[in-house]
Amino acid sequence: MAELLLELLSEEIPARMQRQAASELSTRLDQALAEGGVRGRLAHCHATPRRLMVAFRDLPIVSADRAIERRGPRVDAPEKARDGFLKSLGVVDYTLGEVEDRKGRFLVASYTEPGRSTVEIVAEAVPLILAGFPWPKSMRWGTGEARWVRPLQSILCLLDGEVVPFEFAGIESGRQTFGHRFMAPDALVVRDVDDYRDHLIAARVMLDAADRRDVIEAKAKELAVAAGYGVRPDPVLLDEIAGLVEWPVPLLGRIDADFMALPAEVLVTTMRANQKYLALEDGAGRLAPAFVTVANIEAPDGGAAIIAGNERVLRARLWDARFFWEQDTRSTLEALLPKLDAMVFHAELGSMREKVDRLETLAVRLADSIPGADRLLVERAARLAKADLVSGMVGEFPEVQGIMGGYYARAQGEADAVAQAIAEHYRPLGPGDACPTAPTSIAVALADKLDTLTGFFAAGIRPTGSKDPFALRRAALGVIRLVIENGLRLDLGAVVELALGTHGQRFASVDAGGLARDLVAFLIDRLKVQQREQGVRHDLIEAVVVGRPDGDLVRVVARVAALRAFIATSDGADLLAALRRAGNIVAIEEKKEGRPFTGPVDPTLLQEPAERRLFEELEAASAVIRARLAAEDYAAAMAALARLRPAVDGFFECVMVNAGEPSVRANRLRLLGLLRDDLARIADFPVIDESAPI
Repeated sequence: MAELLLELLSEEIPARMQRQAASELSTRLDQALAEGGVRGRLAHCHATPRRLMVAFRDLPIVSADRAIERRGPRVDAPEKARDGFLKSLGVVDYTLGEVEDRKGRFLVASYTEPGRSTVEIVAEAVPLILAGFPWPKSMRWGTGEARWVRPLQSILCLLDGEVVPFEFAGIESGRQTFGHRFMAPDALVVRDVDDYRDHLIAARVMLDAADRRDVIEAKAKELAVAAGYGVRPDPVLLDEIAGLVEWPVPLLGRIDADFMALPAEVLVTTMRANQKYLALEDGAGRLAPAFVTVANIEAPDGGAAIIAGNERVLRARLWDARFFWEQDTRSTLEALLPKLDAMVFHAELGSMREKVDRLETLAVRLADSIPGADRLLVERAARLAKADLVSGMVGEFPEVQGIMGGYYARAQGEADAVAQAIAEHYRPLGPGDACPTAPTSIAVALADKLDTLTGFFAAGIRPTGSKDPFALRRAALGVIRLVIENGLRLDLGAVVELALGTHGQRFASVDAGGLARDLVAFLIDRLKVQQREQGVRHDLIEAVVVGRPDGDLVRVVARVAALRAFIATSDGADLLAALRRAGNIVAIEEKKEGRPFTGPVDPTLLQEPAERRLFEELEAASAVIRARLAAEDYAAAMAALARLRPAVDGFFECVMVNAGEPSVRANRLRLLGLLRDDLARIADFPVIDESAPI
């Protein structure tokens, strides 16, 4: 059995692309090997800033012979068609037979395809894989037409220690690679995977991104502790830094004390987004006047010059930040509002100032449905929420929009609730982001997202497939979290109609009711995604909302939770099967006769004790279920439903639905129809997948 090693060395690959690229390369190569008749075991799959590497073990040297059976023309086809088919086989030794199916009798040729060498399979497959590799962005270089994420420099490909010969982008494969760009730039001649890894470590290249990340994390912590600090957690940045260096060397730098008066978010954003520094904090969680930068070289002076250079660059960035802070605080947020007239929110939705006007109106109306919300505070926060977009600081550091508005609001003496709402109104930004809980913050954040969703939907701009350029799915998930986590009892359909009205005549021709239904359906679809991530099956949500679109998401979630708990019990699971059976019987007979089996059940036609019992218990349970549903006591409604199980079981055990007497048969079908329709008030049970795990 042989070992396959493939490495593609190039100019620096963007960190965000490395992991997916390595995985894609291993998957495509594995598939190509399988299609060629050889299967191995993936041993390694790695990416560094300059290289993609995969290795397979336990590959056969030659693929096995394969029995091939090809179907040809009809037996009675012309001789020319028969000869053409046999010639297309490309072999001399074959067996000709016949096969018959409903379309007739056909020729079938059977032959053995001899195995191919794995070297030949790999040499044929790799150039095709590279030519069609799905980089998010790629480029051409030199005079060739080949594309890669960055210019390729070398291709290493060995099978069982020998070079697999092929060419791509003018580069011939070989057994040579290169070490660290600066510390070990000479060529390395490789024999196998173990030799390759040993050579790279000696040449200051750490192949595994997880190893690089661990080194960065451990050394950064060590440096921070020695300085009396801790590293502020930032796993996403750690992963990114691991994709920027092949030989990580963390170093501790200092921040001038003069800059520590700036908002912490500005300091962190500057260090994180622009410089890729890890922020440090003191024991109280406050930002520390120090940072960790990660070099890609072991400097002769221990990194002193690197630290000094990074401190100098950061100092210049923070000088700019302090200048903007001082300039911005000389004005008020109110004074910045006229500048929003010149800022376009979207061509179809007007300026940012128009959005602010809509936001004010909608947020104040929402305040009436948010316990503890003060209309005056909500109105003030909504009015000032977007003002920082035209500030110097946000112009330089867009990542702190909203946050800076909160700082400026406090600096000019606004109420704490107003400043907090301005700072939080973009949140939650994602599933891991904190959701606002203060009443003023909830009102402004919810109004902002609903205005965005309503406006884009009214303009006919909606997410399609994987395309969502205006992050409407994220806005919808934000609405869902704000509503559910704060227990807001809102009819979102009515809110959407209200939000549409804030656009005045812009969307006068839009059907408000239809738009509300579309947007509520979109929110329900996003709710399925959000709940699925919490372990709730989508079919349970579908069972609750199908045929009864509900804009009260709190009610939807409560009904789903009760339904989930119900079918998790043995009574619930068994009753679910019986209810499905009842519904199916009625549906089949309704389709057969072309009429519904609805209407009152005639007690005088109930002949069997089991059907009389079901009728009596169903009448009693229906009254309880209706009352409990009206009171939104869904657990009690499900409990009343569960008590029907013995009567339903007894009916199906003892009663023949399709009785010989037509009136008795119709009455029994109406009884089952009554069971189906009454229970549909709780959920559409037929859409629930009985076999799915709870």
